[in-house]
Amino acid sequence: MAVDKKLAFATIRELGKRLRAGEFTSVELTEFFLRRLEKQGPPLNAVVTVTRELALGQAEAADRELKAGRDRGPLHGIPYGAKDLLATLGIPTTWGAEPYKNRVINDEATVVRRLREAGAVLAAKLAMVEIAGGMGYRQANAALTGPGLNPWAPDSWAGGSSSGSGAAVGAGLVPFAIGSETWGSIMTPAGYCGVTGLRPTYGRISRAGAMALSWTMDKIGPLARTADDCGLVLHAIAGLDPRDETTLDATYRYSPADNTGVRPARPFRLALLAEPRKLQPEVQANFDRSLEKLRELGEFREVKLPDLPSDLVAGTIISCEMAAAFGPMVRDGSTWDLTAPEDRIGGYAAQMIPAVDYINAFRIRRKLQRALDELLVDIDAIVTPTLATVAPPIARSFREYQAGFRPSGIGGPGNAAGIPAITVPNGLGERGLPTGLQFVGRAGEENRLIEVAAAYQRMTDYHNASPPALQENEP
Repeated sequence: MAVDKKLAFATIRELGKRLRAGEFTSVELTEFFLRRLEKQGPPLNAVVTVTRELALGQAEAADRELKAGRDRGPLHGIPYGAKDLLATLGIPTTWGAEPYKNRVINDEATVVRRLREAGAVLAAKLAMVEIAGGMGYRQANAALTGPGLNPWAPDSWAGGSSSGSGAAVGAGLVPFAIGSETWGSIMTPAGYCGVTGLRPTYGRISRAGAMALSWTMDKIGPLARTADDCGLVLHAIAGLDPRDETTLDATYRYSPADNTGVRPARPFRLALLAEPRKLQPEVQANFDRSLEKLRELGEFREVKLPDLPSDLVAGTIISCEMAAAFGPMVRDGSTWDLTAPEDRIGGYAAQMIPAVDYINAFRIRRKLQRALDELLVDIDAIVTPTLATVAPPIARSFREYQAGFRPSGIGGPGNAAGIPAITVPNGLGERGLPTGLQFVGRAGEENRLIEVAAAYQRMTDYHNASPPALQENEP
């Protein structure tokens, strides 16, 4: 039975309902998304490997199990894509980098295994910025597959470093994808590509089998159509893992029943940051409209971020841990095979950071974590614009395009402290490109953020929008 092309932009929950109602099989649904990946993935530089044979095999297994009455949950039979820093048995894992383009790791990342056990179907390994941006790239063309292109305007950037994950979900090539964030690598592509992205608490999701850029700051998380979708995926992949000693020894459960009401059970306690920022006019206007909606759901207060050098702390930790993780690559000279000129030398510069700077960064980070925890103890979410601008044109340096604008200052502190955040689309800006709304919360409180974001999405329909060019050229 044919899958309606409109379902390319359907939620996980809707696809699962139709699958179980017999409107199509998992094989038919998977074939539908495989065709989209094969046709539209390469023009967007969004895909490294389409895993057709594996995907159809997993889809066939899902159909057999569902027919036999064995339902593994809401992801059963649903295709997805994984950022190409997650190890997959028998499939290349390139880390977005030319030196590793043919490398197959004899391992399976815990996230990939848990999704397989949940019945999800791995349809593609998705493009990323080389070495997840850790070498200091300053251009969109810092990837094995070329610059990640935005499905809303292919002359614009998809964002880094989870470029393929953002573009693939934004273009309706997969219902959901897995990305990773050390500093902005889920929030940015999700915001630029008009999808929902969740950065979980540090340690919530195992990083076993994933490329390490910064052992104490890397986080893995989902990109999908809605906050509810992100909750479903997080439920499947979160949890303690003996292979990753940093995983939290705490059970995570997502209860979608909490997010079905029109209004929350109690008013949300929301906060705005008292900080200077400068946004593109359309970004500011969309943010102001979003606040009007949110005021129907709760009350606001103004708060200040801790007076600590958070961005410097985050940058120092990332650079030092990257220098350790990729020391062999620097020593054997394979960094000279990277795409971006600045990436070829970034690893050398990081080797020169004094150990005392790294130690002091950790000392300050502990103060930051305590201060943010105290700030957030009775707040459901800090609300900010996700980004200061829409996606930059590929033809221009993204730093040049963003010059003169100042985003929210929560990115460095939030990532250094390891606290969760979620971004949702909240309208269109310059050149018809998406803008985003971000909610940041207390460590371990992903469900609060999902609840707030889901309530906002019930009141708006920005998450239902899809790129006009793709609507006209469906396969």
